[in-house]
Amino acid sequence: MTADYDIRKLFFVSPQFLLGVTTLKDLPSIGLPEIAFAGRSNVGKSSLINALFNRSDVARISNTPGRTQQLNFFQLQDFLILVDLPGYGYAQASKKIVDAWNNLLRAYLKGRPTLKRVYILIDSRHGLKENDLEMMEMLDKAAVSYQLVLTKIDQRSRVPLSSIYEGISRDLAKRPAAHPELLVTSSRTKQGIEDVQKAIYTLAFNKEITNDGL
Repeated sequence: MTADYDIRKLFFVSPQFLLGVTTLKDLPSIGLPEIAFAGRSNVGKSSLINALFNRSDVARISNTPGRTQQLNFFQLQDFLILVDLPGYGYAQASKKIVDAWNNLLRAYLKGRPTLKRVYILIDSRHGLKENDLEMMEMLDKAAVSYQLVLTKIDQRSRVPLSSIYEGISRDLAKRPAAHPELLVTSSRTKQGIEDVQKAIYTLAFNKEITNDGL
């Protein structure tokens, strides 16, 4: 079985939505390996998830930042659970809502031994923001592996990508739970989407992909 075949099987069949969770008691039982996607509101998280599956209806896209206000669980075949985490850093959300999101996130991150990795999406036009650093600190303390994904690289106009890349890479080198490789993507042009697919495939099957297959 080739790597390409396995990737098609994992990503070109629509994942099944399982449930949305707003309280700790509603978290599903631990089972399949899980990966999660996190990021500031309006970072392009829904667009990236949809691009991974070459569809437009896996994750809901909204022009209203902060719309995702629950943990959304999706099952990928019989292999993996994908969790779409609430967007953070939305200034207009009330303190009560922000506190509730943070409490739920902390409880989820600390209590999921099957959580393989959290992908933190970073807008390439702006680089790391305070809320991103807070999320990274939370994951470092929880000893949860995470990897940064730069989004919207097709929309950058002034700051060179190399400058942002090098700055973030230096920060990652200091963090115990951070994966050292920085992924660079555009959901519109599909640049880097295959790299994210391969990274997820490796986590799901514990197999590295090479140019010659598996």
